[in-house]
Amino acid sequence: MKILALNSSPHKSEGGTGLVLSRFIEGARAAGAEVELVHLLGMDIKPCLGCFDCWTRTPGCCVQHDAMDELLPRFAAADTLVYATPLYVDGMNGTMKMFLDRCIPLIEPWFELREDHCRHPRRPGFRARRVVLVSAAGFTEVDNFDPLIAHVKAASRNMGCDFAGALVRPYASSLEHIAELGAPVKGVLDACAEAGRELVETGCISDATQGRAARGLVPRDLYIEAVNQSFRSQLKQHGHEPR
Repeated sequence: MKILALNSSPHKSEGGTGLVLSRFIEGARAAGAEVELVHLLGMDIKPCLGCFDCWTRTPGCCVQHDAMDELLPRFAAADTLVYATPLYVDGMNGTMKMFLDRCIPLIEPWFELREDHCRHPRRPGFRARRVVLVSAAGFTEVDNFDPLIAHVKAASRNMGCDFAGALVRPYASSLEHIAELGAPVKGVLDACAEAGRELVETGCISDATQGRAARGLVPRDLYIEAVNQSFRSQLKQHGHEPR
């Protein structure tokens, strides 16, 4: 299996999204997958112009020339696509959205009915057959990821890909600190690696493994107080009096 993992986190491998993604990649590689990791931050990716020239004037090619000239063929050649993004305003961050907007050269302008729904056909050479979502958030409740999951599922259907699972992690950036307090963080990270292995071996991530990766580790009220205290301390360090 050839996997292209796209990470749009501004912290690259250092943040919560990067932590979950790195364990997922470890598991996938251990199961024999070829995994390429691309950090989108800082790449020259311009917004889509909405001109549709890639459908009519230069079929299959965007009229803008930037990092997408190199990325789009790699995107099309992968068997499996992994979208790794932190949760921003109930969805993917702007970096990931801008990248996906620029992928329309991979589909044809024609309308067709698939599963009784109006879609665009894929261009020849677009190989990807499945999509995985990896995401991290600061909030504690797993349902905060629901709008993002729904978006990625819809985008996968439109691209003719199967949605193979969502590896999501609440308060991911706090895992290291929580582990120091004795919480069973290792089990969560092991589940992230197991998700990678399952994807390669079965083509999807089981609901059970997704649940283990997203499970609660600390009482919510204690976590909220710890977060609030951290921000109060930071405000004081910068000369501001917290409310």
